[in-house]
Amino acid sequence: MKTKLRIAMVCAALCASAAAARADELKLGFLATLSGPAAALGQDQYDGFMLALEQRGGKLGGVPVKVFKEDDQLKPDLGVQLVQKLIEKDKVDIVTGVTFSNVMMAVAKPMAAANTIFVGSNAGPAPLAGKDCSANFFFTSFQNDNQAEVLGRYATDRGFKRLMLMAPNYQSGKDQVLGFKRYFKGTVVAEVYSQLNQPDYSAELAQLQALQPDAVFAFFPGGMGVNFIKQMSQAGLVDKVPLLTVSTVDGTTLPAIKDAALGVYAGAAWGPDLPSPTNVAFVKAFEAKYKRIPSQYAAQAYDAALLIDSALAKTKGSVGDKVALRAALKAADFPSVRPGFRFNTNGFPLQDQHVFQVVKDEQGRATLKKVATPLPGLTDAYAGQCPLK
Repeated sequence: MKTKLRIAMVCAALCASAAAARADELKLGFLATLSGPAAALGQDQYDGFMLALEQRGGKLGGVPVKVFKEDDQLKPDLGVQLVQKLIEKDKVDIVTGVTFSNVMMAVAKPMAAANTIFVGSNAGPAPLAGKDCSANFFFTSFQNDNQAEVLGRYATDRGFKRLMLMAPNYQSGKDQVLGFKRYFKGTVVAEVYSQLNQPDYSAELAQLQALQPDAVFAFFPGGMGVNFIKQMSQAGLVDKVPLLTVSTVDGTTLPAIKDAALGVYAGAAWGPDLPSPTNVAFVKAFEAKYKRIPSQYAAQAYDAALLIDSALAKTKGSVGDKVALRAALKAADFPSVRPGFRFNTNGFPLQDQHVFQVVKDEQGRATLKKVATPLPGLTDAYAGQCPLK
Protein backbone atom coordinates (compact mmCIF):
# COMPACT_ATOMS: atom_id res chain seq x y z
CA MET A 1 0.00 0.00 0.00
CA LYS A 2 2.84 2.38 0.87
CA THR A 3 4.45 1.73 -2.54
CA LYS A 4 1.15 2.41 -4.32
CA LEU A 5 0.69 5.58 -2.28
CA ARG A 6 4.17 6.82 -3.19
CA ILE A 7 3.54 6.09 -6.87
CA ALA A 8 0.22 8.00 -6.72
CA MET A 9 1.91 10.94 -5.02
CA VAL A 10 4.68 11.02 -7.64
CA CYS A 11 2.10 10.90 -10.46
CA ALA A 12 0.11 13.72 -8.86
CA ALA A 13 3.26 15.82 -8.52
CA LEU A 14 4.24 15.19 -12.14
CA CYS A 15 0.73 16.10 -13.35
CA ALA A 16 0.74 19.29 -11.31
CA SER A 17 4.18 20.15 -12.65
CA ALA A 18 3.02 19.55 -16.24
CA ALA A 19 -0.02 21.76 -15.72
CA ALA A 20 2.10 24.56 -14.33
CA ALA A 21 4.81 24.22 -16.98
CA ARG A 22 5.21 26.94 -19.56
CA ALA A 23 3.75 25.95 -22.92
CA ASP A 24 6.29 25.60 -25.75
CA GLU A 25 3.65 26.81 -28.19
CA LEU A 26 0.14 28.23 -27.85
CA LYS A 27 -2.27 26.66 -30.33
CA LEU A 28 -4.99 29.18 -31.06
CA GLY A 29 -8.07 28.61 -33.21
CA PHE A 30 -9.39 31.67 -35.05
CA LEU A 31 -12.95 31.23 -36.36
CA ALA A 32 -14.74 34.00 -38.28
CA THR A 33 -16.88 34.76 -41.32
CA LEU A 34 -14.26 35.31 -44.02
CA SER A 35 -16.23 34.88 -47.25
CA GLY A 36 -19.47 36.14 -48.75
CA PRO A 37 -21.09 39.59 -48.31
CA ALA A 38 -19.97 39.84 -44.68
CA ALA A 39 -16.34 38.81 -45.28
CA ALA A 40 -14.97 42.26 -44.44
CA LEU A 41 -16.13 41.90 -40.82
CA GLY A 42 -14.23 38.69 -40.23
CA GLN A 43 -11.21 39.94 -42.15
CA ASP A 44 -11.01 43.02 -39.92
CA GLN A 45 -11.21 40.75 -36.87
CA TYR A 46 -8.35 38.66 -38.20
CA ASP A 47 -6.25 41.67 -39.20
CA GLY A 48 -6.70 43.34 -35.81
CA PHE A 49 -5.73 40.18 -33.96
CA MET A 50 -2.73 39.49 -36.16
CA LEU A 51 -1.51 43.08 -35.81
CA ALA A 52 -1.28 42.66 -32.04
CA LEU A 53 0.43 39.29 -32.46
CA GLU A 54 2.93 40.74 -34.94
CA GLN A 55 3.72 43.62 -32.59
CA ARG A 56 4.64 41.02 -29.96
CA GLY A 57 6.97 39.09 -32.23
CA GLY A 58 4.49 36.29 -32.86
CA LYS A 59 4.13 35.61 -29.13
CA LEU A 60 1.47 36.12 -26.48
CA GLY A 61 2.59 36.11 -22.85
CA GLY A 62 6.05 35.31 -24.18
CA VAL A 63 4.79 32.06 -25.77
CA PRO A 64 5.07 31.46 -29.56
CA VAL A 65 1.61 31.26 -31.14
CA LYS A 66 0.41 29.00 -33.94
CA VAL A 67 -2.90 30.27 -35.39
CA PHE A 68 -5.37 27.85 -37.01
CA LYS A 69 -7.58 30.09 -39.18
CA GLU A 70 -11.05 28.87 -40.24
CA ASP A 71 -13.89 30.41 -42.26
CA ASP A 72 -17.41 29.52 -41.06
CA GLN A 73 -18.96 31.14 -44.19
CA LEU A 74 -21.78 32.42 -41.93
CA LYS A 75 -23.09 28.84 -41.69
CA PRO A 76 -23.80 27.62 -38.13
CA ASP A 77 -23.48 23.92 -39.05
CA LEU A 78 -20.11 24.51 -40.67
CA GLY A 79 -19.04 26.54 -37.64
CA VAL A 80 -19.76 23.55 -35.41
CA GLN A 81 -17.71 21.24 -37.64
CA LEU A 82 -14.79 23.66 -37.66
CA VAL A 83 -14.83 24.15 -33.91
CA GLN A 84 -14.86 20.40 -33.40
CA LYS A 85 -11.89 20.15 -35.77
CA LEU A 86 -10.01 22.85 -33.89
CA ILE A 87 -10.63 21.16 -30.55
CA GLU A 88 -10.31 17.48 -31.46
CA LYS A 89 -7.81 17.42 -34.33
CA ASP A 90 -5.76 20.59 -33.95
CA LYS A 91 -5.82 20.43 -30.12
CA VAL A 92 -6.05 24.21 -29.76
CA ASP A 93 -5.67 25.74 -26.30
CA ILE A 94 -7.95 28.73 -26.95
CA VAL A 95 -10.57 29.61 -29.58
CA THR A 96 -11.15 33.25 -30.54
CA GLY A 97 -13.09 35.31 -33.08
CA VAL A 98 -16.68 34.47 -34.21
CA THR A 99 -18.43 37.17 -36.20
CA PHE A 100 -22.17 36.41 -36.27
CA SER A 101 -24.49 35.44 -33.42
CA ASN A 102 -26.21 32.55 -35.18
CA VAL A 103 -22.80 30.90 -35.56
CA MET A 104 -21.90 31.83 -31.97
CA MET A 105 -25.01 30.13 -30.58
CA ALA A 106 -24.18 26.98 -32.55
CA VAL A 107 -20.51 26.72 -31.59
CA ALA A 108 -21.05 27.59 -27.92
CA LYS A 109 -22.34 24.11 -27.11
CA PRO A 110 -19.37 22.05 -28.37
CA MET A 111 -16.91 24.52 -26.83
CA ALA A 112 -18.66 24.39 -23.46
CA ALA A 113 -18.85 20.59 -23.61
CA ALA A 114 -15.10 20.38 -24.30
CA ASN A 115 -14.24 22.85 -21.50
CA THR A 116 -12.55 25.09 -24.10
CA ILE A 117 -11.44 28.62 -23.28
CA PHE A 118 -13.07 31.08 -25.70
CA VAL A 119 -12.26 34.77 -26.21
CA GLY A 120 -14.93 36.26 -28.48
CA SER A 121 -14.24 39.42 -30.45
CA ASN A 122 -17.65 40.26 -31.90
CA ALA A 123 -20.88 38.24 -31.57
CA GLY A 124 -22.52 38.67 -28.15
CA PRO A 125 -25.92 36.90 -28.15
CA ALA A 126 -28.24 37.46 -25.21
CA PRO A 127 -28.52 33.81 -24.02
CA LEU A 128 -24.74 33.59 -23.49
CA ALA A 129 -24.85 36.69 -21.30
CA GLY A 130 -27.66 35.22 -19.19
CA LYS A 131 -28.74 31.72 -18.30
CA ASP A 132 -26.32 30.04 -20.74
CA CYS A 133 -23.22 31.96 -19.64
CA SER A 134 -19.97 30.03 -19.23
CA ALA A 135 -16.98 30.52 -16.96
CA ASN A 136 -14.80 29.68 -19.99
CA PHE A 137 -16.22 32.41 -22.24
CA PHE A 138 -14.91 35.99 -22.35
CA PHE A 139 -16.05 38.66 -24.83
CA THR A 140 -13.92 41.68 -25.73
CA SER A 141 -16.76 43.11 -27.81
CA PHE A 142 -20.22 43.79 -26.34
CA GLN A 143 -23.50 42.12 -25.55
CA ASN A 144 -25.59 42.53 -28.69
CA ASP A 145 -28.28 44.73 -27.15
CA ASN A 146 -25.81 47.35 -25.88
CA GLN A 147 -25.08 49.26 -29.06
CA ALA A 148 -28.80 49.52 -29.83
CA GLU A 149 -29.62 50.50 -26.25
CA VAL A 150 -27.43 53.60 -26.50
CA LEU A 151 -29.30 54.65 -29.64
CA GLY A 152 -32.63 54.09 -27.90
CA ARG A 153 -31.53 56.48 -25.16
CA TYR A 154 -30.12 58.93 -27.74
CA ALA A 155 -33.39 58.90 -29.72
CA THR A 156 -35.28 59.66 -26.53
CA ASP A 157 -32.84 62.44 -25.62
CA ARG A 158 -33.29 63.94 -29.10
CA GLY A 159 -37.05 63.99 -28.65
CA PHE A 160 -37.90 61.55 -31.45
CA LYS A 161 -41.45 60.27 -30.90
CA ARG A 162 -42.09 57.81 -33.76
CA LEU A 163 -39.43 55.30 -34.87
CA MET A 164 -39.28 52.57 -37.49
CA LEU A 165 -36.95 49.67 -36.58
CA MET A 166 -35.21 47.50 -39.19
CA ALA A 167 -32.92 44.44 -38.86
CA PRO A 168 -32.19 41.01 -40.38
CA ASN A 169 -34.25 38.14 -39.01
CA TYR A 170 -31.72 36.27 -36.83
CA GLN A 171 -30.45 36.25 -33.22
CA SER A 172 -28.49 39.49 -33.28
CA GLY A 173 -31.16 41.35 -35.25
CA LYS A 174 -33.75 40.46 -32.61
CA ASP A 175 -31.32 41.36 -29.80
CA GLN A 176 -30.67 44.77 -31.39
CA VAL A 177 -34.34 45.64 -31.77
CA LEU A 178 -35.08 44.55 -28.20
CA GLY A 179 -32.15 46.59 -26.93
CA PHE A 180 -33.33 49.72 -28.74
CA LYS A 181 -36.86 49.40 -27.36
CA ARG A 182 -35.51 48.94 -23.83
CA TYR A 183 -34.35 52.57 -23.73
CA PHE A 184 -36.63 54.26 -26.28
CA LYS A 185 -39.61 56.03 -24.69
CA GLY A 186 -41.50 56.87 -27.87
CA THR A 187 -43.71 54.84 -30.21
CA VAL A 188 -42.42 52.11 -32.53
CA VAL A 189 -44.51 52.45 -35.69
CA ALA A 190 -43.06 49.30 -37.31
CA GLU A 191 -40.57 46.48 -36.74
CA VAL A 192 -39.33 45.20 -40.08
CA TYR A 193 -37.22 42.02 -40.28
CA SER A 194 -35.49 41.24 -43.57
CA GLN A 195 -33.68 38.10 -44.70
CA LEU A 196 -30.06 37.74 -43.62
CA ASN A 197 -27.79 39.02 -46.45
CA GLN A 198 -30.75 40.41 -48.38
CA PRO A 199 -29.43 42.72 -51.15
CA ASP A 200 -32.57 44.73 -52.08
CA TYR A 201 -34.42 47.00 -49.63
CA SER A 202 -36.91 48.68 -51.96
CA ALA A 203 -39.92 47.22 -50.12
CA GLU A 204 -38.60 48.36 -46.75
CA LEU A 205 -37.86 51.86 -48.07
CA ALA A 206 -41.35 52.12 -49.57
CA GLN A 207 -42.77 51.28 -46.15
CA LEU A 208 -40.51 53.92 -44.58
CA GLN A 209 -41.79 56.57 -46.99
CA ALA A 210 -45.38 55.61 -46.25
CA LEU A 211 -44.96 55.69 -42.46
CA GLN A 212 -42.93 58.93 -42.32
CA PRO A 213 -41.34 58.26 -38.89
CA ASP A 214 -39.32 60.86 -36.99
CA ALA A 215 -36.25 58.65 -37.40
CA VAL A 216 -35.17 55.14 -38.40
CA PHE A 217 -33.15 52.56 -36.44
CA ALA A 218 -31.28 50.06 -38.63
CA PHE A 219 -28.94 47.13 -37.96
CA PHE A 220 -27.41 45.89 -41.22
CA PRO A 221 -23.78 44.68 -40.88
CA GLY A 222 -21.35 44.20 -43.77
CA GLY A 223 -22.62 44.16 -47.34
CA MET A 224 -26.20 44.55 -46.11
CA GLY A 225 -25.28 47.95 -44.69
CA VAL A 226 -23.59 49.05 -47.91
CA ASN A 227 -26.67 48.18 -49.97
CA PHE A 228 -29.13 49.67 -47.50
CA ILE A 229 -27.40 53.03 -47.12
CA LYS A 230 -26.78 53.40 -50.87
CA GLN A 231 -30.42 52.59 -51.68
CA MET A 232 -31.68 54.92 -48.94
CA SER A 233 -29.44 57.69 -50.33
CA GLN A 234 -30.61 57.07 -53.90
CA ALA A 235 -34.19 57.40 -52.67
CA GLY A 236 -33.31 60.79 -51.18
CA LEU A 237 -34.12 59.64 -47.65
CA VAL A 238 -30.77 59.98 -45.85
CA ASP A 239 -31.10 63.77 -45.76
CA LYS A 240 -34.80 63.66 -44.83
CA VAL A 241 -35.00 61.05 -42.06
CA PRO A 242 -32.39 60.79 -39.26
CA LEU A 243 -30.81 57.34 -39.46
CA LEU A 244 -29.56 55.64 -36.26
CA THR A 245 -27.52 52.51 -36.97
CA VAL A 246 -25.62 49.64 -35.41
CA SER A 247 -22.80 47.87 -37.33
CA THR A 248 -23.99 49.53 -40.54
CA VAL A 249 -21.56 52.44 -40.95
CA ASP A 250 -18.04 51.54 -39.83
CA GLY A 251 -14.54 50.87 -41.11
CA THR A 252 -15.72 47.85 -43.13
CA THR A 253 -18.53 49.63 -44.97
CA LEU A 254 -17.63 53.34 -45.19
CA PRO A 255 -14.95 52.86 -47.89
CA ALA A 256 -17.75 51.57 -50.15
CA ILE A 257 -20.57 53.88 -49.00
CA LYS A 258 -18.45 57.05 -48.77
CA ASP A 259 -20.34 60.38 -48.83
CA ALA A 260 -23.74 58.68 -49.04
CA ALA A 261 -23.40 57.95 -45.31
CA LEU A 262 -22.49 61.47 -44.18
CA GLY A 263 -24.62 62.50 -41.21
CA VAL A 264 -25.68 58.95 -40.30
CA TYR A 265 -25.40 58.01 -36.60
CA ALA A 266 -23.86 54.85 -35.14
CA GLY A 267 -24.03 53.33 -31.67
CA ALA A 268 -20.85 51.60 -30.49
CA ALA A 269 -18.45 51.11 -27.59
CA TRP A 270 -15.48 51.96 -29.80
CA GLY A 271 -14.59 54.49 -32.46
CA PRO A 272 -11.33 55.54 -34.14
CA ASP A 273 -11.26 58.88 -32.33
CA LEU A 274 -11.35 57.56 -28.75
CA PRO A 275 -8.37 59.27 -27.06
CA SER A 276 -6.80 56.44 -25.02
CA PRO A 277 -3.04 56.04 -25.74
CA THR A 278 -3.56 52.41 -26.74
CA ASN A 279 -6.28 53.36 -29.22
CA VAL A 280 -4.29 56.20 -30.78
CA ALA A 281 -1.34 53.84 -31.31
CA PHE A 282 -3.60 51.04 -32.58
CA VAL A 283 -5.33 53.20 -35.19
CA LYS A 284 -2.00 54.57 -36.43
CA ALA A 285 -0.44 51.11 -36.67
CA PHE A 286 -3.49 49.57 -38.35
CA GLU A 287 -3.68 52.31 -40.98
CA ALA A 288 0.05 52.03 -41.66
CA LYS A 289 -0.16 48.26 -42.18
CA TYR A 290 -3.53 47.82 -43.90
CA LYS A 291 -4.00 51.26 -45.55
CA ARG A 292 -7.51 51.72 -44.16
CA ILE A 293 -9.28 53.00 -41.06
CA PRO A 294 -9.95 50.12 -38.65
CA SER A 295 -13.45 49.07 -37.67
CA GLN A 296 -14.75 48.03 -34.28
CA TYR A 297 -14.23 44.41 -35.37
CA ALA A 298 -10.50 45.03 -35.70
CA ALA A 299 -10.36 46.94 -32.42
CA GLN A 300 -12.20 44.23 -30.50
CA ALA A 301 -9.95 41.50 -31.93
CA TYR A 302 -6.87 43.58 -31.13
CA ASP A 303 -8.11 43.72 -27.54
CA ALA A 304 -8.70 39.94 -27.61
CA ALA A 305 -5.02 39.42 -28.37
CA LEU A 306 -4.00 41.89 -25.64
CA LEU A 307 -6.27 40.12 -23.16
CA ILE A 308 -4.76 36.69 -23.93
CA ASP A 309 -1.28 38.21 -23.76
CA SER A 310 -1.97 39.66 -20.29
CA ALA A 311 -3.48 36.40 -19.02
CA LEU A 312 -0.55 34.26 -20.18
CA ALA A 313 1.85 36.75 -18.59
CA LYS A 314 0.07 36.14 -15.29
CA THR A 315 0.19 32.33 -15.67
CA LYS A 316 3.82 32.50 -16.82
CA GLY A 317 2.82 31.03 -20.17
CA SER A 318 0.94 28.05 -18.74
CA VAL A 319 -2.41 26.99 -20.21
CA GLY A 320 -2.69 23.70 -18.28
CA ASP A 321 -4.31 25.16 -15.16
CA LYS A 322 -7.61 26.41 -16.54
CA VAL A 323 -8.75 27.79 -13.20
CA ALA A 324 -5.69 30.04 -13.11
CA LEU A 325 -6.08 30.94 -16.80
CA ARG A 326 -9.73 31.87 -16.33
CA ALA A 327 -8.87 34.04 -13.33
CA ALA A 328 -6.13 35.78 -15.32
CA LEU A 329 -8.51 36.45 -18.22
CA LYS A 330 -11.25 37.72 -15.92
CA ALA A 331 -8.81 40.21 -14.37
CA ALA A 332 -8.62 42.00 -17.75
CA ASP A 333 -5.29 43.50 -16.75
CA PHE A 334 -4.39 44.98 -20.13
CA PRO A 335 -4.35 48.45 -21.76
CA SER A 336 -7.53 48.29 -23.84
CA VAL A 337 -8.35 50.50 -26.82
CA ARG A 338 -11.38 51.44 -24.69
CA PRO A 339 -10.50 53.24 -21.44
CA GLY A 340 -11.64 51.47 -18.26
CA PHE A 341 -12.42 48.10 -19.86
CA ARG A 342 -13.46 45.45 -17.31
CA PHE A 343 -15.57 42.30 -17.19
CA ASN A 344 -18.90 41.73 -15.52
CA THR A 345 -19.56 38.39 -13.79
CA ASN A 346 -20.92 36.91 -17.04
CA GLY A 347 -17.75 37.47 -19.08
CA PHE A 348 -19.13 40.48 -20.98
CA PRO A 349 -17.65 43.98 -20.69
CA LEU A 350 -18.84 46.82 -18.52
CA GLN A 351 -18.09 49.78 -20.77
CA ASP A 352 -19.16 53.17 -22.04
CA GLN A 353 -21.57 53.18 -24.97
CA HIS A 354 -21.19 56.10 -27.37
CA VAL A 355 -22.97 57.65 -30.33
CA PHE A 356 -20.84 58.51 -33.38
CA GLN A 357 -21.68 60.42 -36.56
CA VAL A 358 -20.26 59.89 -40.04
CA VAL A 359 -18.09 62.87 -41.04
CA LYS A 360 -15.13 63.54 -43.35
CA ASP A 361 -11.65 63.42 -41.86
CA GLU A 362 -8.72 65.65 -42.84
CA GLN A 363 -7.98 63.36 -45.79
CA GLY A 364 -11.55 63.56 -47.07
CA ARG A 365 -12.42 60.02 -46.00
CA ALA A 366 -15.74 59.09 -44.41
CA THR A 367 -15.14 58.19 -40.77
CA LEU A 368 -16.80 58.22 -37.34
CA LYS A 369 -16.69 61.09 -34.85
CA LYS A 370 -17.97 60.72 -31.29
CA VAL A 371 -20.88 63.08 -30.53
CA ALA A 372 -22.31 61.73 -27.25
CA THR A 373 -21.94 59.13 -24.49
CA PRO A 374 -25.53 58.56 -23.31
CA LEU A 375 -24.83 55.30 -21.42
CA PRO A 376 -21.50 55.34 -19.52
CA GLY A 377 -20.38 52.11 -17.81
CA LEU A 378 -23.34 50.15 -19.19
CA THR A 379 -24.01 46.63 -17.94
CA ASP A 380 -26.11 44.29 -20.05
CA ALA A 381 -29.67 43.35 -19.16
CA TYR A 382 -28.93 39.63 -18.78
CA ALA A 383 -26.05 39.51 -16.28
CA GLY A 384 -28.48 38.94 -13.39
CA GLN A 385 -29.63 35.70 -15.03
CA CYS A 386 -26.07 34.33 -15.19
CA PRO A 387 -25.30 31.98 -12.25
CA LEU A 388 -21.60 32.92 -12.24
CA LYS A 389 -20.32 35.18 -9.47
